[in-house]
Amino acid sequence: MLKFLAIRDFVIVSSLELDFSPGFTVLTGETGAGKSILIDALSLALGERGDATMVRNGCERAEIAAEFDIAGLPHTQAWLREHELEGDADVCLLRRVLEAGGRSRGFINGRSATLQQMREAGDQLLDIHGQNTHQSLLRPDAQRALLDGYAGMTGAAEQVAALYHDWQALRRRRISLSENADAVAAERELLQFQRNELEGLAFDPEDWNAVQEDYARLAHAASLLETAAFGIETLSEADNACLAQLNALAVRLREGMVHDASLGETLQMLESAQAELQEAVYALRHYQQRMDTDPQRLHEQEQRIQTVMDTARKYRVAPEQLGEALQRIMARLVELGGDADLAELARQEKSAQQNYLAAAKKLTAARKKAAGKLGQEITEAMQALAMQGGSFAVALVPLAEPGTYGMEAIEFQVAANPGVPPRSLAKVASGGELSRISLAIQVATSQLASVPTLIFDEVDSGIGGRVAEIVGHLLKKLGKDYQVLCVTHLPQVAAAADRQWQVSKAVENGVTLSHIAELEGEQRVEEIARMLGGVKITETTRKHAAEMLTGG
Repeated sequence: MLKFLAIRDFVIVSSLELDFSPGFTVLTGETGAGKSILIDALSLALGERGDATMVRNGCERAEIAAEFDIAGLPHTQAWLREHELEGDADVCLLRRVLEAGGRSRGFINGRSATLQQMREAGDQLLDIHGQNTHQSLLRPDAQRALLDGYAGMTGAAEQVAALYHDWQALRRRRISLSENADAVAAERELLQFQRNELEGLAFDPEDWNAVQEDYARLAHAASLLETAAFGIETLSEADNACLAQLNALAVRLREGMVHDASLGETLQMLESAQAELQEAVYALRHYQQRMDTDPQRLHEQEQRIQTVMDTARKYRVAPEQLGEALQRIMARLVELGGDADLAELARQEKSAQQNYLAAAKKLTAARKKAAGKLGQEITEAMQALAMQGGSFAVALVPLAEPGTYGMEAIEFQVAANPGVPPRSLAKVASGGELSRISLAIQVATSQLASVPTLIFDEVDSGIGGRVAEIVGHLLKKLGKDYQVLCVTHLPQVAAAADRQWQVSKAVENGVTLSHIAELEGEQRVEEIARMLGGVKITETTRKHAAEMLTGG
């Protein structure tokens, strides 16, 4: 529901703030007072295109902000979350800025938004019914959704759409495999060879590291043994071996301790060094004994390394990535499947098609039944809205190929006068006729629409008297389920409203400005009287206006 509207420096509005309530509200005023400005401003906030001429003369920018209560609109809340445009709980704030230089910016809940996003949000919040305005009922998808809702088949239509997508996905996959059978077979053969080759390699990252270490040791075995022998000789076997010289020094230190006990600390360090060096000699001798200098093993390790490196180069990966390459090949083989998979895919496709067609036929039958009833209800409403002899029909137009939402397109058709062939609602020329037909549709389907706010403009074009009174009662009836706003010049329509706003304009400091004021009590009687009597308002006119407001 629309809760608040703020307009600043827009056309001939300097500053205007309006609080909205549920029910039926009318906007009235003298011709040329600017009653359409409110609708133009709302249209701009809902993503309609604007230009610099809408900025009030002498101002830098125009700004419109509309606040909606979306507590009862879970789909809108989900849409905002999906587009990361959510704001305060249960609130949707649309804001539009037009600059005098022509630049336009849009915001949803304070976040920058495209005009397309603003239109998508607006389509869920408000409908403006009138000539050249927001008109969701002209959209084929909205007509289909409305008929399905009227028939109680919204869920069935969604199921048909899901079945259609499943069927088409299988169909596309089967066609792709069929058209590329030779190429797929060749690719499968190559992949199988590659899989066998990599599986035969039996590459293991840990084993690979061990092989490289083993090969490095074997390749330098002679040098390593020579190093070990040199160490043993230097430490214990040469004429001037380290251990022999340390032993001699230890003997001297023990002798010196007879005269100076402080040499004992040095002797302890020397004895520790002797022990460490002796351990080193044992370790080097053990290393000599276990060193493998087998040329055959060296050759085997060299061949293994060469095979792995050649395979890695072939598959254009590092040796460590050979396992990942094998996994990718096996995954692709699963995707390609085998010849038997193509037959199974064709069977699945046929089954999916049959499931879709069965559900689509049930949907068609339900649509046909509901279309006749809905058309009759709207036709009856048209007779009361100064469209005597006119008729409304919901046509089910067969599609050349089954579609997402069934085997037919839905088209609302209308014949405004007797003997006139029905035409698509989207091609109805008269704004007044279109608005009244929309009103008839809204009344007939008042329990189905998800848009909480309806605005009607020109619904009273070309009507008066009893028909105008009927229009007022219909709008009041709609106001019980929706928030309804109507721009009107008919007192019968205005008198039926729950609230009435008067639009006026005045020259202030040489500048023409538009104002909107809520009327109550005698003010409302006076405005209804003006609408009844024109320039000269008599007491009789005022009495008539008061009776209309009280239902007398």
